[in-house]
This record gives sequence, structure tokens and C-alpha cells, in this order.
Amino acid sequence: MSSSFQRSVIEEFRAHGGRVGGPFEGADLLLLTTTGARSGLPRTTPLGYVRHGGALLVVASNLGAPHHPAWYHNLLARPVVRVEVGTGAFEALAVPAEGARRAELFREVVRVAPGYGAYQAATARELPVVELATAEPEGWAGPREVRTLADKILEVHAWLRGQLRQVAAETEAHFAAREAQPGALVPGLGLQIRQRCLAFCQTLRFHHDGEDGHVLPVMAVHHPELAEVFARLGKEHRVIAGIQERLAALLTGVGVAEPERFRGELRRMSAELLAHLAYEEETVVPLLTEVPWPPAPGGRG
Repeated sequence: MSSSFQRSVIEEFRAHGGRVGGPFEGADLLLLTTTGARSGLPRTTPLGYVRHGGALLVVASNLGAPHHPAWYHNLLARPVVRVEVGTGAFEALAVPAEGARRAELFREVVRVAPGYGAYQAATARELPVVELATAEPEGWAGPREVRTLADKILEVHAWLRGQLRQVAAETEAHFAAREAQPGALVPGLGLQIRQRCLAFCQTLRFHHDGEDGHVLPVMAVHHPELAEVFARLGKEHRVIAGIQERLAALLTGVGVAEPERFRGELRRMSAELLAHLAYEEETVVPLLTEVPWPPAPGGRG
């Protein structure tokens, strides 16, 4: 699909509530916006999809070409994507399926859209099947009422704790399976853990960058008596960032090359982060209960 034709499809999709004519008329089509692995810029791609349970499935077919499409490489680097279906849009966690799960989902895709079977037959590579599911952790009750900056920080903290619990639970389940089959060839931690952990790390980095770049400096001006508190929070951000960098290094491939080391770093970050969040909620959050959220346009917030 040429870039000009792709742009025209995107424009038509958005102008007509997800309906597109021409070769895509009547097809189930969505817009997938990934973040460029190298550029860091948003990239939107029209894709066919298949519904399966509560998730949407897309296939990195590239029309049977010998290499994966760019959008697939992008979501491996940055797993949180934006999905537009009809007139709705939502954030999703993009997780390529593996092994028996991938085979099961691909059979379902081919049953609904047989053309993907022809694309698979045209190439030696295994076509990735990607599940686009909610990016929220299990048990997440949805956003609470947010009226102040304190509310917003507590909401983000709750999301981070939920994601951390889920990554830790999936990691420990992997090790339990290994211990139940001593000597068996157990694969690495897998793409689901990898994608969720990367999404968690990216959200945490964005949250801490926002605090370091805006929230804490502004508070330091108004609360000079808390200089030691702000210094401690900044130091903890740097410690956690260092652990994140080590985790990211272990997640550079499609799988996790050193699962034991990953497990140790994850436990270390969990302990540091949970203590950090509790300290911030004790010392800083109570000072933000009168700061409205979102900030007024043109205001300091």
C-alpha cells in the first residue's frame, strides 16, 4: 500500500465513521497507531482485523512479503498502541501470540479471512498474530473520579501497582512451570510478559519524567521546608530508572535471554517502587489535594 493511498484510506475511515470504499468496502478495518521504534513519532496503519473473544486480532502479513511490516517492529519496541474501530478509539497492549496459542489464533483468522492462508503460503516466515487487548491490569476497576492533581497521581499509582502485580504473577507462574518440569526445555519468559513489562516501564518513565520536570520543581518553590523530601524522591527516581534500564536491556530481543536475572531485577524494582510510591503518597500527595486537575487552560496547574 503506497503512502498516498494509505493516507487517503485513513482520511476516509475517519471521515465516515470507520467505513471505507474501494477494495476495502465491507471489510473489517481498523486504524493501528504505533510509535516509531527509531523516530518516536506516531505511525498510523489501516489493517484488517478479526474479533476473538474480548480481543482484536491483526496479522503482520505484509501481503506475504519475506519481512515483517514496520508497524510490527514498532509495537515490539513500544507495546502500547492506539486502536480506532468505527467511531471509537482506545489504548491497547499489543501482544504477539506464541506457540500453540499462535497456531490456534491463526486458524481462527484463516477461518474468518481465508486470504491470510494464501499470504502464509507465499512466505517462509511465520506470520505473527497480534492480540490487541486492553492495556489495563487485571482487576482494574477503571479510572476513579479525578478532580485534583492528588487524585490523578493516586490513579496512576494504582495503575502502576496493578501492572506490577500482573507482571510479577506471570513471571512467577513461568518459574513454577519450570520447577514442575525439572530438566524440560521450557521457553523464555515469552512475549506476553515482555510486552507488558515494557509497557509498564514506559508508563513509569513518563510519570517520573513529568514529576521531575514539573511537579517537584514547582512544589519545591512553594515548600522549601521539604527540600530533603524532594531530594529523596529525585534520588529514588534515578535508582528505579537504573533498574528499568537493566530490565529493558534484558528485553531487547523478542524473548527474555536471561530469565533468572530478569526475575531478580523485577523483584528489586518492585521493592524500590512500592516503597517509593508509599513515601510519595505520605509526604507529597496530601499537599496536592487543592490543585485542580486537569489544569485550567493557560494556568500553571
